[in-house]
Amino acid sequence: MKDTLRQVLAKKGSTVIAVAPGDTVFHALEELARHNIGAVLVLEGARPVGMLSERDYARKLALLGRASRQTLVRDVMSHPVLTVPPEVTVDLALALMTNKRVRHLPVVEKGSVTGMLSIGDLVNWVISAQAETIEALQEYIAGRYPG
Repeated sequence: MKDTLRQVLAKKGSTVIAVAPGDTVFHALEELARHNIGAVLVLEGARPVGMLSERDYARKLALLGRASRQTLVRDVMSHPVLTVPPEVTVDLALALMTNKRVRHLPVVEKGSVTGMLSIGDLVNWVISAQAETIEALQEYIAGRYPG
């Protein structure tokens, strides 16, 4: 598949939920809940410096008995954060996410974050593309193919 992350973001949207390294983990958890997402990007200014996920919370706070209201994001975020440009193909992004064992991928262009994609976003894109191909093939076989 030659579709790019730019195409996925054009359909999904480019909203990025982020927190700062100096924010409390409790604040980050509020953002996760408010937006019904599994991870937030950690930005220092406009620069991505980490990611805080539900997995980070479970492993680095809950299991260790740390308090989310007193712990800072910088102390438990995953870093460095893997980023990719929007020209990367969906297939390459899925391979990177699988190999690096990450579920969220910030898309960065010219030093600015232009969007965030989850592995679910990319899997849904692939499924949708496959469904369109199947439908076109069925139309062709049935003789209803335009052209």
